[in-house]
Amino acid sequence: MQRATVVCVSIALSFALLLSASVSLAENWTQFRGPGAAARSDETGLPTTWDAQTNVVWKTALPGPGASSPVTYGDRIYVTCYSGYGLNSREPGDADQLQRNLVSINRQDGQIIWDSAQPATSPQKPYQGFIALHGYASGTPAMDEDGIYVFYGTTGAAAYSHDGKQLWLTPCGTKTHGFGTGTSPVLFENLVIVNASVESGNLIGLDKQTGKEIWSQSGINSSWNTPALVQANGSWELVVNTKGKVLAFDPATGTKLWSCDAINDYIVPSILADGDIVYAIGGRKNTCLAIRAGGRGDVTGSHKLWEIGKGSNVSSPVIHEGHLYWASEGRGTVYCADIKTGEMVYEERLDPRPGRIYASPVAADGKLYYVSRDQGAYVLSASPQFELLAFNQIATDDSIFNGSPVVSDGQILLRSDKYLYCIDE
Repeated sequence: MQRATVVCVSIALSFALLLSASVSLAENWTQFRGPGAAARSDETGLPTTWDAQTNVVWKTALPGPGASSPVTYGDRIYVTCYSGYGLNSREPGDADQLQRNLVSINRQDGQIIWDSAQPATSPQKPYQGFIALHGYASGTPAMDEDGIYVFYGTTGAAAYSHDGKQLWLTPCGTKTHGFGTGTSPVLFENLVIVNASVESGNLIGLDKQTGKEIWSQSGINSSWNTPALVQANGSWELVVNTKGKVLAFDPATGTKLWSCDAINDYIVPSILADGDIVYAIGGRKNTCLAIRAGGRGDVTGSHKLWEIGKGSNVSSPVIHEGHLYWASEGRGTVYCADIKTGEMVYEERLDPRPGRIYASPVAADGKLYYVSRDQGAYVLSASPQFELLAFNQIATDDSIFNGSPVVSDGQILLRSDKYLYCIDE
């Protein structure tokens, strides 16, 4: 009996190691902006150029539009969409028919494996104005070996098994806004953490297994960004950018740790952490600042390292080899700054002009990938010298690209409001 137990344990361990190995090869991209929410990848050999006939491995029509980014785990891709309403601005349809879809896609051939639909449980803002720019599925899933976790605004946060079964659905507030909702879940230990600023003004920690609320913190004002985890002084902190202040909490308990005066406007870009330094960017006037984490109370005078009058109102930044890179959403301008001092290294207009950029950039293989809404994608050298390496368009596709690019297993995944593309050489 003891020998049989040892054999079973050995087989189980071997299977777990094989699964771990197969998963690690694909460099899982399991949350908004990938590992560490840093939007960086160590993968090499990534494509620089593509078009409708070149370097497109597969193209999959999605069940509906959306502005979220895909996530990957092993041989699966997951992405959120919406359907039933708001598919056409001229004839949006019946708002009571709105539903969100979580879709599982085969990594090898792009075939849809399953599509789990969740009807909206409360009224939504009508499909017009700013909401028509991105729709009703802007939150990127977060995932691990236990399941996939999504945030659907007033419909709530939900968990799904890897075979598409809904495990729980938890309301997080009933308020709506003309900008819609756009934050993504963050996983920490046994918790799913959601920024429900729009829906309730709260930051909420939910039990990952049951969806039960473990903690909630109020005062999350005008915040459309996904919180970031940063380690300082040996402990984890959860940092979120809100109107007027950057706030930090204990992710396990929700206890408030520190605050720093910041950008006095609504905030869309997410906090970016590098070591124990966090970078906050946002506001219509465009501001960027650096704060050292690990303080307590009001740290404005003690931990704010620098602040500059440059930034982005929508797109989040990325760091590569000591430099901070970002794009302004409406000017068609890309920026590079020194992360230690905030000194601007370059400020260059993209040509051809991209129009709006809502997607956040990714740094990989010595390159920066910027994706515009409707004018194509720009590949720049990831260096403090501005160099445009390629401008890529898929001429046969007139859809809108709001989702941020994903790098996984030597490939780039691009999501529009109609299709998911797998790009590879």
